[in-house]
Amino acid sequence: MKKISHGRRTAGIARCAALITAAAAVPGIFAGCGGKSPSDGEPVSIEIWHYYNGSLQNSFDKMIENFNNTVGAENNITVSAHSQGSIADLETAVLNSAQKQVGSSELPDIFASYADTAFEVKKMGILAELDAYFSPEEQADYIDSYIEEGRIGSGGELYIFPIAKCTETFMLNKTEWDAFAEATGASADDMRTMEGITDTARRYYEWTDSLTPDVPNDGKAFYGRDALANMFIIGSKQLGHEMFRVENGSLSVDVDESAMRKIWDNYYVPYISGYFRADGKYRSDDVKVGNIISLIGSTSSAVYFPEEVTDSSGSHAIEAEILPMPVFEGGQAVSVQQGAGMVVTKSTPEEEAAAVMFLKWFTEPENNIAFSAESGYLPVKKRANDYDYYMETAQKLGLTVTATNDMVIKEAFSRISQSELYTSKAFDGSQGARRILEYGLADKAAADREAVAELVAGGASLDEAVAQYNTDENFAEWYSQLKADLDAAVNQ
Repeated sequence: MKKISHGRRTAGIARCAALITAAAAVPGIFAGCGGKSPSDGEPVSIEIWHYYNGSLQNSFDKMIENFNNTVGAENNITVSAHSQGSIADLETAVLNSAQKQVGSSELPDIFASYADTAFEVKKMGILAELDAYFSPEEQADYIDSYIEEGRIGSGGELYIFPIAKCTETFMLNKTEWDAFAEATGASADDMRTMEGITDTARRYYEWTDSLTPDVPNDGKAFYGRDALANMFIIGSKQLGHEMFRVENGSLSVDVDESAMRKIWDNYYVPYISGYFRADGKYRSDDVKVGNIISLIGSTSSAVYFPEEVTDSSGSHAIEAEILPMPVFEGGQAVSVQQGAGMVVTKSTPEEEAAAVMFLKWFTEPENNIAFSAESGYLPVKKRANDYDYYMETAQKLGLTVTATNDMVIKEAFSRISQSELYTSKAFDGSQGARRILEYGLADKAAADREAVAELVAGGASLDEAVAQYNTDENFAEWYSQLKADLDAAVNQ
């Protein structure tokens, strides 16, 4: 019984002409496999399913080609990889295959997976447990929380192996910011908290509104964010409340009212006021058309931050800036840990050993940095998360790091070493719970923003219109519904 308490693009680094040939054979890469080697028998073919597309898929394919031409050839292993489309498409394909749905393909040897999907497939008894293939010493080479995230067994067994990770980053259109800062005295230091971003967004709206005194209430939005579920989960954790806590197979849900009010005041209220905005599929799309000038998104998405903005005044080049990730006032330094890992399906000893060989090879520091450089993802071993080593390796491999990605890497590595990395464990109903956090408040904010705009168009002041929705009663109703929806999701 669950316990419920209410108290939660081409890469920005230039491509390498020949990926890490020098790192193809790394001492110790086959350690921890119990002495098993696919080369002892017949040739082994390994199939991988993933959700990479575009330039990211090209980068992954280049890595596979390099493996097949070196370590794979030496050990009679051939790896092939197939994109299933989006992450949602991949999840559907995996679950259909695991459930042996009519028309589905046989599960591959390896598939990319977040914890929620791996959790569901593991319950079917068809995933290989990986601790036997990675010694404690090998596991210690990886960032601890990355390994811990992959432990989804009732006894803490390792089922998800990290190959590339990401966290979130705060990105800014520096060109537009500089004009605003010069005119108003605004400082980037003002935005070290979420409350500071809200206040800065208000000031930006008022300043842009003042530029056209003959047109009232035409101020511009300042900020948007991807992944609102992260805002809830990480924001709550910063404020001392773990929304979804799994211990010994038991789930506790903590939807703290004071934490939810902080999120309400620093997302819903500025959104309905026009200070925040979300129109495109991703907030980088909104920056590109001039709807906002700052965002919080994945570090892996930084490669999509535009170099040019096209708005009503035409097209103009912009410069990017990466700022420290904000926290809620009084909160602890907690950052999200995300990025799908790889799981290995149960098969023959030879096939499992071959799959593990590939994963070990892929996460060797030089190989992992090569993929990181092209994809925008972060490497997973401690050694590769040292900024100086990363840049030295990039130079040795002939990679050219752009200014934006240099800033992303430096800030992310610094934060990883100085803050708590966190991701919630999977549980029955976790996918549904995350969807509620992702869309519930976002949909309400968007609808109420339209209502506010209609009131303003009808002659009300912005403050008067916002005041009709920014009430204790409205918050209480939303908060009560949120708790009920989450209870239903985790008790289905």
